[in-house]
Amino acid sequence: MNTNSEISVKDQLKGKRIMMTGATGFLGKVVLEKLIREVPEVGKIILLIRGNGGYRTARDRFVKEIEASSIFDRLREENPVHFKQFCQDKIECVMCEITEKDFGMSKEEFTELASWIDVVIHSAACVDFREKLDISHAINTLSLLNIADLVKAAGNIPLIHVSTCYVNGYKKGHCHEEIVAPTRKAIKQNPAGFYEVFPLITRLQKKIEAVKKACTQPDKLNEQLTELGVRESHRYGWNDTYTFTKWIGEQLIMAKLHDSTLTIVRPSVIESTYREPVAGWIEGVKVADAIILAYAREKTPFFPARPKGVIDIIPADLVANSLILAMAEAFAQPERHRIYQCCSGSSNPITIGRMIELLQTEANRNYPHYDRLLPKGRPKRDFRTVNRGLFVLAMSGLKMAVLAYGGICKFVGIRNRLKRITDFVNTTMKLAVTFSFYAAPKYCFHNTKLMDLVSRVKEIDRQLFPVNPETIKWERYMGPIHLSGLNRYSLKDRKMTKSPVKRVEKVVSITRNKGETVPDAA
Repeated sequence: MNTNSEISVKDQLKGKRIMMTGATGFLGKVVLEKLIREVPEVGKIILLIRGNGGYRTARDRFVKEIEASSIFDRLREENPVHFKQFCQDKIECVMCEITEKDFGMSKEEFTELASWIDVVIHSAACVDFREKLDISHAINTLSLLNIADLVKAAGNIPLIHVSTCYVNGYKKGHCHEEIVAPTRKAIKQNPAGFYEVFPLITRLQKKIEAVKKACTQPDKLNEQLTELGVRESHRYGWNDTYTFTKWIGEQLIMAKLHDSTLTIVRPSVIESTYREPVAGWIEGVKVADAIILAYAREKTPFFPARPKGVIDIIPADLVANSLILAMAEAFAQPERHRIYQCCSGSSNPITIGRMIELLQTEANRNYPHYDRLLPKGRPKRDFRTVNRGLFVLAMSGLKMAVLAYGGICKFVGIRNRLKRITDFVNTTMKLAVTFSFYAAPKYCFHNTKLMDLVSRVKEIDRQLFPVNPETIKWERYMGPIHLSGLNRYSLKDRKMTKSPVKRVEKVVSITRNKGETVPDAA
């Protein structure tokens, strides 16, 4: 290989003004930390931060929610002066709303913002799998119209857009780094390859407005909008509102930026960091963790899943490194559209059965080390997977029996003594509805093009920004690394004496994190 043609991350990003959305989220923080630590030569990092009633300015929110995060502990310990100076000199914070035209700014302010920047990393997203369709559609799809306007106003600068491998929807078999076709309902394809989604967007907006107009019970509106999102997702070939709206967003941004430098990076299930800045760092509770918490709290001993199915998990630091390499490439080789999948399933697969085995072995062997995760000590039961059909049949019958008994108790005025079973049914059913699709995979994500990018960067950058999933040792990662991270970071300062049912239900709802991609979802 001609070393003169190799891409150098530091050379390409030196002096560049990088704009980021989603910096208050899990992945955004990992990207920001890596840039500060390994690419201090950047010119500026401009963070677009949504308004929050608890903060007067965007800088105030940055200081409290981002700068104070434990992910920067390594920087604070190794080089506190550099970290403090970088934050003061090179980080700019802008209060805005990406779902509004011109981000809610005046035209002059928007134009001035565009003049500041050289590249955009867009990772802000609504990651709730079952969010109301109007909310998910606004954040994951329509906001890209405003992002595209900014890119154009800035002179067609590069955009690195964070999507998800799960835009592949109900597609079975091998899923490559290419534009995804709907699997259930035909949508017209543009000669350039992407799909014409503007008519679909119009139809969805009309249906949203129709539901809002027809709803006569305000307390039922959110539920109806959620159900609309699920129906429309299934109608076109996606499991949930999150992945459906992310797919529409991909098509929209490809259409709007057909003549710009665009890189779409699709992570699979993003979980805790593998090595950097520290092994196991995580914020919040991700896809697999909801089931881990339910097991740890002894709220459900089984779950519908396919043990031999490959669950595609990728550590957050590998995703962050992929975004940084893609950004450097966009400067070195502009004016192209690219799609990369950051995933492990094709080159270093782990099955659901193996993941459960590793987690249970670690929990049973070293449970005293996980005082927050396992407040009751060693788990009393194994976590078992069951056939989905049998699960639905059994749980439906049990739920009907519990509801009938509860109705009788209420009618005759006696105490319902089946609350524990009711909690179990509700928790297990919510977990199943939300996650069973991802626990019974019939697809395999490939990262061939991402690994080709790795081959074209300088050797030192391959070491500084590793993305190869073959380096993951699952015995270490799904054992002590991930469980320690959950125990130390996700459950920190949480009072475990409070109702575990409410905690698990909160996990299942996966409250919207505006800077994160899950299943990545992410």
